[in-house]
Amino acid sequence: IPLQCQLNRDGSFRQLVEYVQEIETNCMKYSYFPLQHILAQHSDSSKPTFLDVSFDFVTIEKKIMIGDSELCSIPLSITINEDEDVSKFDFILTIQYDLTINQFSCIINASLDLFNQETINKISHQFHSILYDLFTSVNDIMKNKSIYEMSIMLSNERLLIQSMNNTQVLFPSATCMHHEFIYQVIQHPQKIAVELDEQSLTYTELLYYVQQLSFVLLNKYNVKSVDIICQCVERSLSMVIGILSIIMVGGAYCPLSSQDPSQRLQILVKETQSHLVLVHSSTRILFGIDIVTLNIDTIINNEANCTSIHLTQMSDVLITSENILFVIFTSGSTGIPKAVQLRHRNFT
Repeated sequence: IPLQCQLNRDGSFRQLVEYVQEIETNCMKYSYFPLQHILAQHSDSSKPTFLDVSFDFVTIEKKIMIGDSELCSIPLSITINEDEDVSKFDFILTIQYDLTINQFSCIINASLDLFNQETINKISHQFHSILYDLFTSVNDIMKNKSIYEMSIMLSNERLLIQSMNNTQVLFPSATCMHHEFIYQVIQHPQKIAVELDEQSLTYTELLYYVQQLSFVLLNKYNVKSVDIICQCVERSLSMVIGILSIIMVGGAYCPLSSQDPSQRLQILVKETQSHLVLVHSSTRILFGIDIVTLNIDTIINNEANCTSIHLTQMSDVLITSENILFVIFTSGSTGIPKAVQLRHRNFT
């Protein structure tokens, strides 16, 4: 018997069951009227639109007593090729209740023209999830909930939504530039780190020279983590050594071009309030005697090795991602040099 039910979204599952039971009881008096005759009254009896989706509830009793005789049904399994199995409706959900073993089973039959295997699997898991929540909840909480409050979301979908709504996710904190350099030294100690013409340095060799110069900056020139250190050198391997050494001791690197006039260079040094400029022998003459300079090559060519005490001293330098890493001058719209400061977090 086809039943027409009007669902109330605010009603509970318990009320829905009672409502359907009442409709079924009232419709039993029309059970003599075959379904085929009902469909025949429709303009297109081959596929009535009001029967696209079907829900069947079937009660099965494997043992039937007829007088003193007992009839038992024999399990029957029929495998039909997917191409030969034609669905009468677009979607059919059949629930079978076995009176003998007191067990429910569900069968879904769907049109392959409208549904694929993945969709049907998802629907079956959603239906199973609803039934599980309804009949395992404590104190019938779920059964008294409004229908629209029932969730068809699966557990993995709930976790996904929770992770998307979680604004407290901790992201990796920003690191400092020299930390990235040390990481590369550990990962690739013998790989080429810097190369120029016929010269090259591995990561291990580069670290060795950087530590040498860093120790001099800390102890002889008392460089602090807030200091801006200028560097004016020709393109060379020692240029990279100078940059990393300044960063290693917590200073801010400020590049100066050896192509600029001496007067401009001295103005920029005073603008940064830098008390030290790293130079080559060829660029030292660009600065006056009142500006302290350090020839990088003289330190690099020194055979002195860093001791464990020196390394400990350098590791004690406090540097965070908020420290200024790089200072560069722009000409500005007025032609007056303007300093732009960038921090470690801007590069990592």
